[in-house]
Amino acid sequence: MIGASFGLKPEDEGFDELRTAFLDAYAASIAVESRLFDGMDVLLASLSEKSIAWGIVTNKAGRFTHLLVPELNLQHAGCVIAGDTTPYSKPHPEPLLEAARRLGLPPEQCWYVGDDLRDIQAGRAAGMTTIAAAWGYCGHQEPVEWLADAIAASPLELLALLQTNP
Repeated sequence: MIGASFGLKPEDEGFDELRTAFLDAYAASIAVESRLFDGMDVLLASLSEKSIAWGIVTNKAGRFTHLLVPELNLQHAGCVIAGDTTPYSKPHPEPLLEAARRLGLPPEQCWYVGDDLRDIQAGRAAGMTTIAAAWGYCGHQEPVEWLADAIAASPLELLALLQTNP
């Protein structure tokens, strides 16, 4: 973002100061515009009612992830894996494998739902069933091309998939 906004590269003078200021401002207003997608509250309540374990795996740095999760009332996740929890970030499978370990589940019994090609690549590499979230940030792209095992157009469609594929 610093490069796009100011035309600077990481090695340029002033880049580090602008990056630090940007990240500090981001942390200070972490949840000002953040909210769950429509239907996520229903999906998460249903998972809870059915005692289905779920977690969060993001490439967002822990510094920001651990601020955002409680702001979105997601602290009841079975695990939260940030971009710096493991030495690797998605599309490497290790963050997903760490989530499965923390949830006490074998990867092949996990579904990984993501809204980006990297998510589907990571899930497939981890041996998980992959679901392309066509409602997410990158859902405007063609998730069919991601070779996910299934596509959900909304959280409620994901819930329906879960109910038909226990």
